[in-house]
Amino acid sequence: MKEERWYLMETKEVLREVNSTEDGLSDEEATKRLKENGYNELRQKKRRNIFQLLWDEITDPMILILIAASILSFFLDEFIEGVVILVIVCINTIISIAQEKKAESSIAALKSMTSPTARVFRDGEESLISSKELVVGDIIILEAGSMIPADIRLLETSNLKVQEAALTGESVPVEKDAEEKITQECALGDRINMVYTSSLVTYGRAIGVVVATGMDSEVGNIANMLNDEDDFDTPIKRKLAAVGKTLSIVGIVVCIIIFAIGMMYKRPALPLFMTAISLAISIIPEGLPATATIVMALGVKRMVKENALVRKLPAVETLGSSTVICSDKTGTLTQNKMTVTDIALEKEIQKGKTTSTNNILDKERYKELIYAGALCNDACLDPDKKDSILGDPTEGALIFLAEDFGVDQEELEEKYDREFEQPFDSVRKRMTTVHKIDSEIVSYTKGAVDSILPLCTKILTENGIRGITKDDKEKILNMSTNMSKKALRVLGFARRIIDHIPEDDEDLEFDMTFIGMVGMIDPPRPEVLDAIKTCTEAGIRTVMITGDHLVTATAIAKEIGIWKKGNKAISGEELDNMNDEQLDKVVQNTAVFARVSPNHKLRIIESLKRTGEIAAMTGDGVNDAPALKAADIGIAMGVNGTDVAKDSADMILLDDDFTTIVYAVKEGRRVYRNIQKVIQFLLAGNIAEILTILIATLFNFDAPILAIHVLCINLATDSLPALALGVDPANKSIMKEKPVRSGTLFEKSLIVRVILHGIFITIATMTAYLIGVKTDSHIVGQTMAFSVLALSQMFHAFNQRSNTDSIISTGNGHNQYLFWALLVSFILLVVVLFVPFMREIFSLTTLDLKEWLTVIFLSILPLILVEITKLIKRKFNLEII
Repeated sequence: MKEERWYLMETKEVLREVNSTEDGLSDEEATKRLKENGYNELRQKKRRNIFQLLWDEITDPMILILIAASILSFFLDEFIEGVVILVIVCINTIISIAQEKKAESSIAALKSMTSPTARVFRDGEESLISSKELVVGDIIILEAGSMIPADIRLLETSNLKVQEAALTGESVPVEKDAEEKITQECALGDRINMVYTSSLVTYGRAIGVVVATGMDSEVGNIANMLNDEDDFDTPIKRKLAAVGKTLSIVGIVVCIIIFAIGMMYKRPALPLFMTAISLAISIIPEGLPATATIVMALGVKRMVKENALVRKLPAVETLGSSTVICSDKTGTLTQNKMTVTDIALEKEIQKGKTTSTNNILDKERYKELIYAGALCNDACLDPDKKDSILGDPTEGALIFLAEDFGVDQEELEEKYDREFEQPFDSVRKRMTTVHKIDSEIVSYTKGAVDSILPLCTKILTENGIRGITKDDKEKILNMSTNMSKKALRVLGFARRIIDHIPEDDEDLEFDMTFIGMVGMIDPPRPEVLDAIKTCTEAGIRTVMITGDHLVTATAIAKEIGIWKKGNKAISGEELDNMNDEQLDKVVQNTAVFARVSPNHKLRIIESLKRTGEIAAMTGDGVNDAPALKAADIGIAMGVNGTDVAKDSADMILLDDDFTTIVYAVKEGRRVYRNIQKVIQFLLAGNIAEILTILIATLFNFDAPILAIHVLCINLATDSLPALALGVDPANKSIMKEKPVRSGTLFEKSLIVRVILHGIFITIATMTAYLIGVKTDSHIVGQTMAFSVLALSQMFHAFNQRSNTDSIISTGNGHNQYLFWALLVSFILLVVVLFVPFMREIFSLTTLDLKEWLTVIFLSILPLILVEITKLIKRKFNLEII
């Protein structure tokens, strides 16, 4: 039955379709339907156990390559290297699983949103049952405070208002009317004769018939989308996998070349094969996955301190690569708190310009309007939650306005008790209350301006009351229209002095005095403007995706800087008429998507991803959950966000502050750039090792370095500096750079630098070897080559901090960890070179002073050459190096 369009049907037709009557179902029929269709609850997706998480980690391409390298190391009797690689794999796996172990309980959170009990008619009598026992065809009673337990077609309504923000994104309660005739398909938020699971009744009462339960409800459809949305690799995972595959191919090619050249020189096949395999393994940076994982984990730790909780490690880097941030409006870009921003009395009306509530000096002048708003009001402050309202948010805005004017609504109501009221209804679009104020009996009326104005014969001015003219009314209506065009919700106020407390059903709404009007809106968060400006400077486009009306959404978008000249705004109805190809064309230039459903949000995210964007999605409602899960990175609000949104997200903003995203983007970029620094540092050294052996093989020299030398350099002198580079501070201009759009960590400039720096280190290493051999012996040459290779890579770590700035520049901050890492690495190198039994293990010898001076000079040479290339890059603005 979930495919039926119940909102298009007459109530009699709906009852006929669900085979029910206004007296409800019999207990027997309800039990039968419950057995056939199951409980009114959501099916939970089976959670992944620890073994499935473990399997996901060890089947990662980069990890598989390392496992293969470890097995080969054992096969080649390189026991230490094999063990070290396995330990690295274990560390990487443990850290990743520990971070991602948080259970995916989106469906469980959705369950917790349902009402525990429901009032229904069974066998013609009212019964209180568990909401999970509701079935299609049940007749249900709703009243203020009720959580809607199922999708319901309304049969009778009395001044019903329903808060649907969590489902549609609309910031104010929606007036519902069972008699509303809808003749064409429309967005969920426009279905006035329907109410949906997880919504809240804020005013009035109603009777309706249940038309969908459990997984067939609108919330059930969202749950299905969450279940259907497969987990996918994040950009960093894809890039690290690409690094592993690329290096594996390079390793195989190097292995073949060295073996072929050696055979040409008729060297023994088996030792040659062993050497070739050892070098092929050595080109794979064993520490890269673990280092990348640790770098991301440290990023997570830093971000928590700034109120950004990351649930999945790779999300740190992904946010830094984001090219588009898709944000829900209500509660994310705005405060989710209706606020009076404009106010107008007779003086403002004559001038044709409202007064901002931020610029009011003479508060006494507005006393009558403030009293009207505070007393003609059914809402109140929540005693358990500061700055929160119980009741209609529109009326809440009037209470907050009174507070700003120094008026306590609760005290005012106690002083001027309500003697009589004409409640709000959707036909009159106004409400009236009566109060004894001093010696007078005053009735206050509030409502839509066009419903109050015809009933007014007078207007309140600074000089007292006078008759209202036709010109006055035209000016009032024009001002109301202009305020509405600014996406403001407009309320008018009137009063009347009466001579008695009215009887029941007495009409007081005539011969009234118009007081003034207010305009209110859910305003933007103050910090959002600067945050969006920073995102724009960083090359990140912000797109608003909301269930609210197009006019309201566009007005907010223009105010906070999302909307730029030439941008488009598209409604959900327009989206329905577009295929994926058409959507892909317009999505690049659309700043606002309004009146959208959860499925629309999902389509928009998928379209952005198809067009090559890295899409981040922020949100706080149930309606945001599928898109949060589908985005490259989903960001939920931690304070006002629903549990469903939080559990579908990769990152949670603990302070609901949009500016936290800017910090997170900066941290993500820092992580990405630091991983690149680590790759560049490790691979330049590995390239130097390979080229050194390759050149020696090509010219039929004895081996300048041994496999054990390579292992020592890779594990003892490279690992700690690589980790230290992973926590390098962010460059000051990092948020002025454009996002990285390449599908690999191997950007063209990085490849050039790795090869160039590797060549510089190779030149220094081979020069040291040849000098040692020429002036003394092969073992001296080998010791000098090993020393230069190790020391030059350590010095090279300083070069990695910036690809443009000199090592003496202060623009990159201070990295004390790099200093300590290099000190430890240097001590380890000293132990290998100067402790006799260690020298013997590594087949090294002692050097004289002249040889050490040569080693020091050649070790510094690559650093000098890289500094020269940076100077050339700065002078000629070369992007290739």
